[in-house]
Formats: sequence, structure tokens, C-alpha cells
Amino acid sequence: MTGRAACAGTVLRRVSLPGLMLALTFATGVVDAVGYLRLDKVFAGNMTGNVVILGMAATGVTDLPVLGPAVALVCFLAGAALAGRVLRTAAPGWSVRCTGLLTGVALLLVAAALVLVAVGADAAPGLRPATAAALALAMGMQAATARHLAVKDVTTVVVTSTLTGLAADSRLGAARAQGALRRAAAVMWIILGAAAGAALCQVNEGLAVAVAALVVLAVSGLGDLTTRSDSHPAPATTGPAASPAAGDALTRPVVREDNGVPRTTGIQLARQQETRQQEKGRP
Repeated sequence: MTGRAACAGTVLRRVSLPGLMLALTFATGVVDAVGYLRLDKVFAGNMTGNVVILGMAATGVTDLPVLGPAVALVCFLAGAALAGRVLRTAAPGWSVRCTGLLTGVALLLVAAALVLVAVGADAAPGLRPATAAALALAMGMQAATARHLAVKDVTTVVVTSTLTGLAADSRLGAARAQGALRRAAAVMWIILGAAAGAALCQVNEGLAVAVAALVVLAVSGLGDLTTRSDSHPAPATTGPAASPAAGDALTRPVVREDNGVPRTTGIQLARQQETRQQEKGRP
């Protein structure tokens, strides 16, 4: 048990908030791949894509879908609003509310995965908007939670601003290298997530969403465990245990020498002064 506890402690010490947010970015890549490839070109996390699709479809000269992107946009906003309401009075940083919200995200993804595995997007086209709605609701909750946690350059759902900062602060731009590694990692992980989602869709789109659900659930659990371990630090063991004699030493008078003449200070001196004042007050 001691070895397992030490191993768990080592793992938790290696967990960082930026790392957890990068894992959520990977999950977004998986979910968006499923939405675009299997749910009528719907983006569950990247709402910019849905807005652009709706704008082009509004001209009436394209055969782009309207229902799926519109439903996804509304549900994403609903999920973000719900998470914002939950986190309205929460303290900055990870809290139990963040754990609850991300657990809810994972459960929504699990529900969507079960529907896709049981029915399939191709077998029931009518379920595509509903499935896209569930995915978008989950991504809206995730995005709002990540916004509350405020890891710079990692929004978990889009990388446009991340790419902008990466290029603007590069050597070709302002030559400020700060945050370059984290920004590059965010871009890399959403690409890897999209690639993994596309590959898993060749097997089953429900499997892809299930993988994303497992990632989000792991992030939720690790974040909660890390917060709990930080709020209950281990007792210090680097010094000798305090003894009763040590406590008594704190109240003992301190005897010093000035030019070889002992001089008493501390509690004894205070008592001597009190005694002298009492004697002066006597008749």
C-alpha cells in the first residue's frame, strides 16, 4: 500500500493544469472530427466553423446543411451558459464545481457514444442533429470551464487565437518567445485529436466519441485528486519532533552577559519589574 501511495503521489505531482487542458484539447479534436465526418459537417467545439457554414448557407446557392450547425450553435451557447451559471460564485482555479461540470461533459459524450454505437449515424440520419446537439452542449460546458480555469493560450476548443499569438510573438514577429511551447502543444494536440477521431471513425464513430469521453473523465478525476492533495499537504518530517522540554524552553528566561556581568531577560525580568512596581505602590 505504501508503494502504491507513493506511486500515486508521484503521478499527481506530474499533473499540471496546462497539461489537463491540453488533454481536453485533444478530446475536442476527436469530437469535431466525428461531427464533421459523420454528422453532416457539424462542428461541436469550433463554433466559428458553424457560423461560417450558416453564413454561406444563407445565400441559398449552396447545398450546405443548416439544421445541424444551427442546433449545434444553440446547444453550445446553452452549455456555456449553464457552466457559467454554475461557476458564477466559484473561486478561481479548480474546484468541486469544475469536477462536476467536466464529469457532466463526459457523461454527455458517453450518451452520444452509446447512441452512435447502437444505431449509427448512417443508419438513422434523423438522429444526427440530436447527437450533434449533445456533443455541442458538452463542448460548450467544457469551453466555459476551461475559460474559468484560465490557462493562457489553451481554450480547449479553438486554436485561432493560439496560432495568432504563436506567429505574432515568433522571431518573424515581435520576437517574444514566451508561451511558444504551450501554444505549439495546443495546436499539435488538436491536430492529433482530429487525426485520431478520423481514424476511429473508420471503425465506428461511437468508439471515437467514447475515447473522447474517457479523456475528459480522466481529466476530471486527475484535476479533482490533484486539488485534494494540494489542499491536504503531508506533515513535515524534516526536523526532530518537538518535546515538552522544548515548549518549556520557550518560556524560560534568557541569561546574557554584558562585559562579563550576567543580565537576565525574558519572563523573569518582566516578573521582577512587576514586583518592583507593586513594592513602590505599598504605603
